[in-house]
Amino acid sequence: MLRPSSWAPQLRRQRAALQLLQLQRCRMSQAQSQLKAILDETLEDIKSAGTWKEERVIVTPQKVAVKVQNHKSPILNFCANNYLGLANNPEVVEAAKASLDKYGAGLSSVRFICGTQDIHKELEGKIAKFHNREDAILYISCFDANAGIFEVLLGPEDAVLSDELNHASLIDGIRLCKAKKNRYKHRDMEDLERQLKDCSSSRIKLIVTDGVFSMDGTVAPLPQIVELAERYGALTLIDECHATGFFGGTGRGTEEYHDISGKIDIINSTLGKALGGAAGGYTTGKTELIQLLRQRSRPYLFSNSPPPAITATASKVFDLLLRSPHQLISRLKTGTEKFRTMMKAAGFTISGDNHPICPVMIGDAALAAKFAEKMLGRGVYVVGFSYPVVPKGKARIRVQISAAHTEEDIDYCVDAFVTVGRELKMIQ
Repeated sequence: MLRPSSWAPQLRRQRAALQLLQLQRCRMSQAQSQLKAILDETLEDIKSAGTWKEERVIVTPQKVAVKVQNHKSPILNFCANNYLGLANNPEVVEAAKASLDKYGAGLSSVRFICGTQDIHKELEGKIAKFHNREDAILYISCFDANAGIFEVLLGPEDAVLSDELNHASLIDGIRLCKAKKNRYKHRDMEDLERQLKDCSSSRIKLIVTDGVFSMDGTVAPLPQIVELAERYGALTLIDECHATGFFGGTGRGTEEYHDISGKIDIINSTLGKALGGAAGGYTTGKTELIQLLRQRSRPYLFSNSPPPAITATASKVFDLLLRSPHQLISRLKTGTEKFRTMMKAAGFTISGDNHPICPVMIGDAALAAKFAEKMLGRGVYVVGFSYPVVPKGKARIRVQISAAHTEEDIDYCVDAFVTVGRELKMIQ
């Protein structure tokens, strides 16, 4: 049995350990309090600037008329990327259901371990066939496709030339590579040529652009870009997320729209917009490029395989597009022209080219948010976009037309815009 005098060192050690623990907790508490204060201030700044983004909760499938939580009546949806109206198409939904029975919910693996099923290879084959390319590689999103290519393809001796308004995923992907990074003015071919001359000694020169710019509805001048690329020995990569499946005569995208099919070296695109609206992305191009991406592209190597239901959804949509896309594309084109014509006649400024992305320019961020909220009250679901998604002072409501919208839907939407626009004194 220990004598009382022998307890003292043990008690001192215990007391010291307790004091150290209390000090660590105090420091942790101080760090957490400091972080909370920083976060609270940042969040309040967002709210004060009128750029706070609320998430409305939809309680139905994605379609033209959706039900939103806390709203009794169905609301016309004019802000989805559901360009062909296939997100709730019965054939597409049935394909997803059948895949669950045949292939299960998921793979619990990346592709190169035990995560490749025959449906993944079949879909990659359909993508390559659709774009008339040699091969294709699937990703869980196009953000991953864009994040996974530049680091693999480009080194310090190379140069990348990127349009200043390219999508955030392209910007982030380019940041990961060690190439010399050049940003040319939006759709400015003189600036692009000047920068190509400055990069003349680079091993690889890669021009990168959105095919269609998602916030503006503008189309990249691909013929001029291809001409410059050929003149200066550069390669081209386009992001076709807002073009694949519905833009161009048969939905082959910006290349087809400009009648230069096959001229672009690398195409990245999504399965999560016109192609069923689920998820997934891909790169398509030369066989050697795709093989290299399978070996070194980090988002591909370290992300689970696309689930069977998502893969089957996209595969069915490609079947529909390869079979007969013309009716849906024609209906979408007609609806787009109708909306743009009616809105301009009412006095609104509509940005972009003749594309289903129809940005209604508002200017002020707070006003755009207020306008969108009033539109919801009138049964039309649209969203205001402001900084940092778009430049300061150029807030807008981005309307997106779908092949599923009827003429009556578009009439109703325009009438709501006119009513709210007059109420907020934006038009007469």
